[in-house]
This record gives sequence, structure tokens and C-alpha cells, in this order.
Amino acid sequence: MIKKNEEYVIKIIDNGFQGEGIAKINDVTVFIPNAVKDEKIKIKILKVNKTHAYGKIIEIIEPSENRIVSDCKTYLRCGGCSLRHVNYEKTIEMKKSAVENTLKKTLGKEVKISDVIKMENPYFYRNKLQYPIGVDENENPVMGVFAERTHTIIPTDNCSIQNRLSQKIANDIFSYICDNKISVYDELKLEGSIRHLIIRIGIKTNEVMITIVSNTSEIKNEKELVSYITKKYPEIKTIAKNINSKNTNVILGNQTEIIYGDGYIYDILGNFKFKISPMSFYQVNPIQTEKLYNKAVEYAELTGNETIFDLYCGIGTIGIFASEKAKKLYGIETIKEAIEDAWQNAEINNIKNAEFFVGDVEKTLPEFIKERKILADVIFIDPPRKGCDKTALDTILNIEPKKIVYISCNPATLARDLKILEEKYEINDISICDMFPFTHHVECVAVLKLK
Repeated sequence: MIKKNEEYVIKIIDNGFQGEGIAKINDVTVFIPNAVKDEKIKIKILKVNKTHAYGKIIEIIEPSENRIVSDCKTYLRCGGCSLRHVNYEKTIEMKKSAVENTLKKTLGKEVKISDVIKMENPYFYRNKLQYPIGVDENENPVMGVFAERTHTIIPTDNCSIQNRLSQKIANDIFSYICDNKISVYDELKLEGSIRHLIIRIGIKTNEVMITIVSNTSEIKNEKELVSYITKKYPEIKTIAKNINSKNTNVILGNQTEIIYGDGYIYDILGNFKFKISPMSFYQVNPIQTEKLYNKAVEYAELTGNETIFDLYCGIGTIGIFASEKAKKLYGIETIKEAIEDAWQNAEINNIKNAEFFVGDVEKTLPEFIKERKILADVIFIDPPRKGCDKTALDTILNIEPKKIVYISCNPATLARDLKILEEKYEINDISICDMFPFTHHVECVAVLKLK
């Protein structure tokens, strides 16, 4: 039996879903972060459970041909880009294999990924920077990213997946905060002001929106800060102040005040223009999003005569993409501000055949069908990481649309929901889109046909 703190020389036999290396010691499965398949390494055992153990690399004896020197000094601590040490082509193979293994485990059969949508330039792709601001152990202001599984902030002034302009603006705002001694949030004392900085950029329009999340309703030198940063960066179209005074891991509070500009920016996806406000969900990699949505619409095989439902529709992006090839579009989303944006996005793009409704999908969808007596020919689903609610899936099974196009950011919940839908549907095809290069995350799109 293996023991904690013991050292072993092992061979990595595979990689897991989060990119971790997998080895066997005396028939015990050991997971080792940042190890790559086929490597020979020396490890130290950190934790032993009944069925498996965890270790860390002490020495890489024989590195994999797919290992590269990371271009980031913080990735080992932040845990965001867990595949930063692997060449890009290999990360794609790892993600494809991980998704296929997850599907096989849940569905009990082989399900092959037919298409892998890679990113041509997998760097500086995020259109949304989200940095916590707080104090370090010496009570000095610090801005960056949380160390993995902690609330310790790692100072970050350069990240290879964040948009360059967003980072420049963030660094300048933080410098202004420090130079002018504007108070920042102390999570232990539950006092201080600025606790998060969120910067969103329209990749195609270059319009910038800033949201300053504050523990207090008043921020010292607020007007001067706004004046300073907007003069330096004319790309900034709007600045919002969000008040979050709760002791919580949730970043945004319920109260948002626009302190500069109109409260929104625009971006362009495909042939469509989209309005984005501070509370709206918008995919963080629009270059890949455009490819993903084109694949989803291609899967739907719309002829122009279909009624389509867009569930968890956000600001209406997928539905609007599909609307020009459909007869009628109905979208449902729980966030009120997102639905307001969806209506305006339909208007901006001269979409006349769309309607959007506020509500939880599991509750609103059955009510909508009962009251309106409208059934869908095709349903697009793009739920949060937790997947679809069972009530929503049951409703879909009851109304029997000809096709379901399911977009998912979590292969585990996708597999779980596909198993339920297989009662009446067959999985026709699945593709993956590398929306988050060098992280273990992957976006999937599946198309199901009514049996």
C-alpha cells in the first residue's frame, strides 16, 4: 500500500479530464497535476484515499515530446491554464479523448467526436477580464487572479489568454488606486471598498466596458478615476459601479449604477451586432463562438419553416444566429437584463420573427407551451455548467421536437442529459470547439434526432 509523503519513480499512462497525469502504483490510481502521458517522473504522494491517491512532481526524468516550456510564471499557482506546459495540438487530442471517455462512461457506448474546431491563434483571446482586488499579507493592495482553491490573490500584470488592451487598462486603474490610496477590500476584515475589476471588450468593435465592483456605495476619487482612465483610453465607452457588500464568493451584487457612458457596448458575431450590458452573459471567446454557432446552425438543418426555441438564451446570440433560417424564434432566459438586451439585439439586427421571455427554463417552458399552445421543431439548448433541469428535459421529451442542438461547457452534465434524452432521441453527431485554449475546459455541441 502506498503512503503519504513517500516518493516513487513512475510512468504516466494517461491524462485525465482536467489535464492531470495518471499513474498506477500497486494497482492504486495516482493523479499528478502538470504531468504528461508517457513521461517518466519522480513524485511525492500528498494524499491517499481508499481508491486513489494524489501526488506532485519532484523531478521530470524523461519528459514527453509534447511538453513545452510555459510562457507563464503564475499558471502553476492559479490553476487557470492547467495545460500551459503542453503543446497546443496535444491539448486538442487530450480534450477530444477526455470528452469521448466521459461520454462512454455515462452512455455505456463509444461516441466519436466528428469535428474538432481549433483556434488559429490560441493566445490573448478572452474578451472578459475579471480580476479580484484585495490586500496581501502585508496589507498592501494587490490585483490579479486567485491561487487555485484559495482566496490568495496572485499579482498578475500579464496573462497570455487575456486581451492585451484589457490588461493595460486594468494595470492603469490599479496603479491609480494605489497612487491615490483608494481603499481596497479586505476579505478577512470585511472592510474596504474596491473588490473586483471587470473589463469587457468588443473584439470586432474595440469598445470597452468597465465594471468596478465595490463593497461600498461611495468610492474615493470616483469622478477623478473615471476622468483619468477615459481620457487615456478613448475606447472606453461605459463604466459601471456594482455594489456588493455581502460576504460571498459571488462577484456581482444586485445594484449597478452607470457612472460613465450609456451602460453598454457592442460587438459583432458573424453578420450580427450584439449589445452587451454589465450583467449580460456573453461568450468570452467570440472568435471561437462564431465558429461554434455556425456549427450549431449547420446541425439544425433549418429550411425556413421551423419554429425554434432557444433555451437559456442569454442576450439572444444563438437564436438570432439561427433566426434568419427559421420561421419563428422564442427565447427563454432567467436574467431580466439579458432578455432586455435580447429584444434590443433583435431590433438592432432587424429580426422580426423573434420573441424573448424572462423566467427559469424548467418553470417557464411548460407554462409557455401550455398557454401559447406552441411546439418547437428544433430546440437549441445552452445551459450553465450544471446542465439542464430534469423538468426542462421532461418537457422537451413530451413535446418531441424533431431535433435538439445541445451546446455544453461541461461534458459530464452533457453526457448525463444525453442519457435522459436518449429515451426518444438518437445522438446524430457531436463536435467540440476549443473555446478555452490551454485550459482543461472545452465546449461541445451535439445534435439529436427524434427516433
